[in-house]
Amino acid sequence: MTSNRGRAPGLALAMLLLSACAGSPVAEQEPGDTGALLLTNARLIDLSGEAPRIEEPAFLLVRGGEIAAIGDATSNFTADQIIDLEGRTVTPGLVDMHVHVWDETELDAYLSYGVTTVRNLSGMPFHLVLQDEIARGERLGPRLLTSGPILNSAGANQQDNHQLVETAEEARAAVAWQAEAGFTRLKVYSNLTRDAYEAALDEARLRGMAVTGHSPEGIRALGVPESEPFNIAFGEIIDDGFETLEHVETIVWHGLRARKDEAAARALARQLADDGVGVTPTRVAHHNLLRMAETEGAAAEREGVELLNPFVQGLEAEVKAYWASADRVPLQQEDAFQARMTKILAEEGVRLLAGSDAGTFINVPGQSLIDELRLLVDAGLTPFEALQTATWNAALVLGESDANGCVEAGCAADLTVYSCDPLADIDCAASVSGVVRNGEWLGQERLQGLRRAATQHDVERTQANIVAGLAAQGTPVPDF
Repeated sequence: MTSNRGRAPGLALAMLLLSACAGSPVAEQEPGDTGALLLTNARLIDLSGEAPRIEEPAFLLVRGGEIAAIGDATSNFTADQIIDLEGRTVTPGLVDMHVHVWDETELDAYLSYGVTTVRNLSGMPFHLVLQDEIARGERLGPRLLTSGPILNSAGANQQDNHQLVETAEEARAAVAWQAEAGFTRLKVYSNLTRDAYEAALDEARLRGMAVTGHSPEGIRALGVPESEPFNIAFGEIIDDGFETLEHVETIVWHGLRARKDEAAARALARQLADDGVGVTPTRVAHHNLLRMAETEGAAAEREGVELLNPFVQGLEAEVKAYWASADRVPLQQEDAFQARMTKILAEEGVRLLAGSDAGTFINVPGQSLIDELRLLVDAGLTPFEALQTATWNAALVLGESDANGCVEAGCAADLTVYSCDPLADIDCAASVSGVVRNGEWLGQERLQGLRRAATQHDVERTQANIVAGLAAQGTPVPDF
């Protein structure tokens, strides 16, 4: 994530010891003969309604990557693999709707935290390869959805990996290249000129691409937003059919012109709800800036940052140093209002999605989604509402509610198992004791192995991925 005031994303280089998943192992029973997976004595939580639907003790039969049936001890289900969950809680697998994947090792980290789907929002050709390998079952990983390269114009928020366009013709050509390369969603960004944005939006519609990202502002004049309006008003883009708008920080900056005005915030939230625009708040992304300032940089060395990509972290050293020395007081004020804005959005009926901006700054893959759920609860959502943002709401926004984000017969067998009750305490979301990914059981020992594997970074491969991606999209390759 980047600030609308022109900061770059940051990452950190550290190699720490693995933290083990909480909870004791589940028991595996003698096999049956049906070529399926059976979870017994489970506490199932379906999150697809106005209130959680809980079924216990439940027996859940998985076959062919989906839930085949749900019953009880009298159902006489048999399977090749039988796992006694001993009353543990099962929910749909978590979805992180805003990540930045730089290398395949990060995929292991997401699974180890119970994240079974990620939406990558800074795509390069290697993401398409990973996406297809995972979909074909050739590679273990969370289901990977990816945008193409970030489409932006020159300005305060441009970054080296952005595909920069200024004119309508350039924008159409860039979107056409992305579509023909195989990307099915377009991520637009803050600095896009009006001509480039309108042409990109039209081309994406013609090619059937979903559009997501920051709200484009147009050319930023001196005095914006305090004394001068944005070139593209926030209200102009609300009904443009975005899959989601990213970052509550962006909504405050662009939609409220950086004002901490609750009345205006509520009116804007009603407009977003009326137009059916989903919002990914990514509270954790801004909150981690505050953590850096409050700890004078120590947050960049906390447990878990060994999962961040060291090549990208090396490029971000100056950014981390900047926020480590930043004044915490204005950041605290911004953080508090962003929490309030998040609650207002929820109160007015805006569909919220869980996203972590993981892979940038000190936002750790997997871990940061759990932090995001905690921050949503801190902002005033219930644990049930927070869990919905990472499950059912994502399925609705992605148009997948017939098969994802649910726990019933016919739903995808992407499930997360907890050693406690996340509806009672959202901190339980960190206590993952098992995962089912596309019908495959991953027990605690396997998850710990994935977490360890996620620390084994390949810097040369990461650099090669990025260089190849920049060359493919026509972006000059910086001198790394």
